[in-house]
Amino acid sequence: MIDLRRLTVLRAIEQYGTVTAAAGAVHLTPSAVSQQVRQLGRELGVELLRPQGRRVRLTEAAQALLRHADAMEELWQRTEAELHATAVGEPRGVLRVAGFPSAAEVLLAPLAVRLQAEWEGLTVKVREAEPLDCFGLLFSGETDVAVVEAMPDNPPLDDGRFGQRPLLDDPFDLIAPAGHALTRGDGPTMEDLAAERWILGMPGTGCSARQLVLASCRSAGFAPSVAHEAREWNVVATFVALGMGIALVPRLARLPSHPDLVRIPLRGRYIPSRRLLRVTRRGSEGHPAVAAALALLDELAAEQGGFVQETEPL
Repeated sequence: MIDLRRLTVLRAIEQYGTVTAAAGAVHLTPSAVSQQVRQLGRELGVELLRPQGRRVRLTEAAQALLRHADAMEELWQRTEAELHATAVGEPRGVLRVAGFPSAAEVLLAPLAVRLQAEWEGLTVKVREAEPLDCFGLLFSGETDVAVVEAMPDNPPLDDGRFGQRPLLDDPFDLIAPAGHALTRGDGPTMEDLAAERWILGMPGTGCSARQLVLASCRSAGFAPSVAHEAREWNVVATFVALGMGIALVPRLARLPSHPDLVRIPLRGRYIPSRRLLRVTRRGSEGHPAVAAALALLDELAAEQGGFVQETEPL
């Protein structure tokens, strides 16, 4: 019988690529990680790590073991969830949730307040984190539910480690200076924005907004004239309020109140929109606290007017 904790260490090496990075994720020293994997290899009678210069690589035996490891972890998560549901029944203990800034502000903070008001024995801890960091936190067991943007660098939807389900689609709105011609009428289309000076998000910030806006502009037949760039939505809003250009911002993004700033929904085709996913460790969805959080997340997403996917989790 193998020690599942040692299997978790091996999975961490595959996940993070090096013994040192894996050690940080599982809160061990690099030497302890190597020792755990050697012990696992002795239990199985195979070599799992092989030196390669100053690094190590996973052997074919390790790769074969890892092909079954995700299924074993999912079965353990399902077993643990069933035990909690049978022995405890109602949500209690500590539930850890994580998400990028807009999700933490609009979805996860209300989630924590409402869950703790409903379940006296439950404590909810919210952590702000970027999408790829959220997957790492789930993998290492440091969070239980995450809300992330769907991005190309995310693990694929069929990744055996995570249960991922669409939560809502978050369309972008136009923000423009008060009195601007675009603020009059029934609302502009993307094509109406072609001649404007634009404020875009910074490239390479771990956010999909810039890429989504640029793709929508291309679909509408133009390349935006970029006047300024900013990292934070409140900075973008300040630039717009001062008349430095226009911008598109996700509807979930909360902007500072400013008398010289107008926010307008777009009409027509090519409106950029980001998809939000709710993510768990695969198999943990039946845990009472996790199940309560997922149900409430769907409810909060519906309250935002977002699209909720009516399918089974992937």
